[in-house]
Amino acid sequence: MISVDLARRLHDEGLVWSPMPGDRFVVDRPGMEQDVFHLADMTVDVHHLVGGSVIGFNGVAEWALDSVALEETLWLPREDQLRAVLGHDFVGLGMEAEGYAVVALVDGAPLTFSHRDAEEAYGLAVLEVLRHRS
Repeated sequence: MISVDLARRLHDEGLVWSPMPGDRFVVDRPGMEQDVFHLADMTVDVHHLVGGSVIGFNGVAEWALDSVALEETLWLPREDQLRAVLGHDFVGLGMEAEGYAVVALVDGAPLTFSHRDAEEAYGLAVLEVLRHRS
């Protein structure tokens, strides 16, 4: 799973989240970054209100939380979501001694991003691509 640190860097670089069922996120408050939540139609879902969107916790295990503003959450994108963000800049995924290697085009040149976790390698590639798209 992608780290909270890398997810925050992706968010700060402009990666936008349009919440969908199955998405993972954390509440971006001190002491809550270790609790990973999943959007699900019955237990945790998005409510679109006039003042903005909130994520509602519908009384199961998260009974202490009623809702949290979308702006107070941090999306932890999955491998497939990160690959979709790369789009045509994605070249391939392979293995190296260190782990996974994602090859992506950055300013038209292929660069390799390695990490022992595939989602983290994808996240590093997306971060660099986003930095150069701006």
